[in-house]
Amino acid sequence: MKEGYASIKTAFTAKEALQQIEVYSFDFIVLDVMLPDGNGFELGPKIREKTNAYILYLTAKTSDLDVLTGFAMGGDDYVTKPFNPLEIVARMKAVQRRMFQMPMEASGVKKSLIYDFGHFQVNEMTKELKVKGKSVTCSPLVFKLLLYLCKHPNRVFSKEELFEAVWGLNHIVDDNTIMVHIRRVRERIEPEPSNPKYLVTVRGLGYKLVKE
Repeated sequence: MKEGYASIKTAFTAKEALQQIEVYSFDFIVLDVMLPDGNGFELGPKIREKTNAYILYLTAKTSDLDVLTGFAMGGDDYVTKPFNPLEIVARMKAVQRRMFQMPMEASGVKKSLIYDFGHFQVNEMTKELKVKGKSVTCSPLVFKLLLYLCKHPNRVFSKEELFEAVWGLNHIVDDNTIMVHIRRVRERIEPEPSNPKYLVTVRGLGYKLVKE
């Protein structure tokens, strides 16, 4: 298979895509926003319910609001038309390096980086979240946000700082993007997501992950 990928599946409609999600396991999904039987932005959350695969939206829309809508609707990346197919491949390989590259010590021995907050633990090496000893699934973007916060416990981050660090964009058009992903993190780590104990809001300033 081209570019070294063992298997590539193609779906031409939203219905076909959902059917394939039920049958096959995917690492990456390239999702066109304009579909014959629906809207990719509406399909994204349905796919996210079934898989933690990395979702890349493909669209002719180029406004900042469209980009942020893609992130808010479960996407992890965004490419606009026209595009070079090699750009898609390059982005996927970059994601692979970030997701699967193991931290190494100078001696060459693998090093496990585990951030322990008592109620939950985040393993940077295995990309795993455990809550009360049980594995909890996260989308790549939710895990990236949680990991970033774990690396800087008790530090207050503004929405702008989180957006730049996690999404790689230096400005926010839609606050809802951050709020949606903060809620997704809380749903996974908090005993009571509506009354957060760990990922708390600092009124007027932003968010911080509390570690005693």
